[in-house]
Amino acid sequence: MTATPPDAPARLAPDRLRELFLFTDLDEDQLDWVARAGRVESFPAGSDVSVEGEPAECFHVLLSGTLSMVRRVGRDEVETVRSDTPGVYSGAVQFYLGDQVDQVYPATVRAVTDCTFLALPAAEFAAVFRRWYPMAVHLLQGLFLGTRNSEELVGQRERLLALGKLTAGLTHELNNPAAAASRATAALGERVAGMRHKLALLAEGRVDGEQLRRLTDLQERFVARIGTTGELDALERADREDELGDWLDDRGIARPWDLAAVFVPAGLDPACLEEVAGTVGEDFLEPALRWLAYTVETETLLREVAESTRRISHLVDAAKQYSQLDRTPHQPADLHEGLDATLVVLGAKIGPGIRVVKDYDRDLPRVPAHAAELNQVWTNLIDNALAAMAGRGTLTLRTAVDGSSALVEVADTGPGIPEELRRRVFEPFFTTKPVGEGTGLGLDVAWRVVTVRHGGVITVRSQPGDTRFQVRLPLSGRAG
Repeated sequence: MTATPPDAPARLAPDRLRELFLFTDLDEDQLDWVARAGRVESFPAGSDVSVEGEPAECFHVLLSGTLSMVRRVGRDEVETVRSDTPGVYSGAVQFYLGDQVDQVYPATVRAVTDCTFLALPAAEFAAVFRRWYPMAVHLLQGLFLGTRNSEELVGQRERLLALGKLTAGLTHELNNPAAAASRATAALGERVAGMRHKLALLAEGRVDGEQLRRLTDLQERFVARIGTTGELDALERADREDELGDWLDDRGIARPWDLAAVFVPAGLDPACLEEVAGTVGEDFLEPALRWLAYTVETETLLREVAESTRRISHLVDAAKQYSQLDRTPHQPADLHEGLDATLVVLGAKIGPGIRVVKDYDRDLPRVPAHAAELNQVWTNLIDNALAAMAGRGTLTLRTAVDGSSALVEVADTGPGIPEELRRRVFEPFFTTKPVGEGTGLGLDVAWRVVTVRHGGVITVRSQPGDTRFQVRLPLSGRAG
């Protein structure tokens, strides 16, 4: 009988292996192979059995002791499993897929107490496993790869749908000021032509230079009044137009209601028109008033064009901020800019029945982040809140410093999320929406961006009339 070398690895007898639930149903030949290929390894308490991300070389089966399985979430570690049951396995758990996936350890396994493991070489185990269970391997490969491919395809589709919705919303928001600017520009050309015509009538030589100068001074004063009177309600505006129309009608001005509709929004009243009447003769009162009306309309239209182009510029800036087209991928970010840009991009979905409240902590420092990815988080949270309220309610965005983290809270006054669903909202493909509405990827994406990419935490609290998604992001350190 040949003596076992003192440095030979310890092995388990086939009978001992059969006591482990994982190997109970193997036949004698299969047990013999596991007994020959596997080696018993000991790990003192606190040591790492395998490290997340490193090449997966061994399939580990717990023989004794307590193990802990942890995953990296940003800069932190989160324990996912703790067990002292002999036979539980870890390590190269995707060995059967071979080179179809990157063979790395999916998690770190650590010995909580002194532990012993049976270590099977992954590559050799994969070859014999495929020979022992060819059909099972095909089924497992199909399940794993099919699920992964489905997630990728549905994820791409979800991103395209989201992009389409955002594009449609932004296009709608841009169309309004663009159309207003176009209409105002067309009307402006007509008013300028009319103003030239009336000015020619005034300057035929029958109005002296002093009168024309005083009329021009009045013109400047009237233009300066535009926009200073505030908004008038319908009844007040109608009363003022009637008053001004009566004044014009008493002086024989044709179509007095046309002039009254121009002068009242500009803040002109009968006293202003009396000044005009006192500047020019009665024969030239109507040309002078119509010239002034063209002037007022021209200034109003110019302001409308300026406001429309300003709004277009604001929308473009918001779109750039939202997509971070001109920013580096990771840098200190102003969370308020991202939230405001998201509100602009989703503006078409915020109906008149939705009240938006911004409870911002303006002393909140910048947060190291992938800003464009965080904007996707805000989009998903705000979009879900708007959908929950069904067109009526209050959307509240709150920011604050919470210890060493920045807190962003998106709250709505919708019907709330039942407790049995609240535990699943961050699961991939889980959705509370009817069939055909959404894919259930929004909150899963938000969870991964916050936790994996930024080392933060996202939670939800909900009761009828008060649902709050809270995102906490580290104020220091680097995003993942």
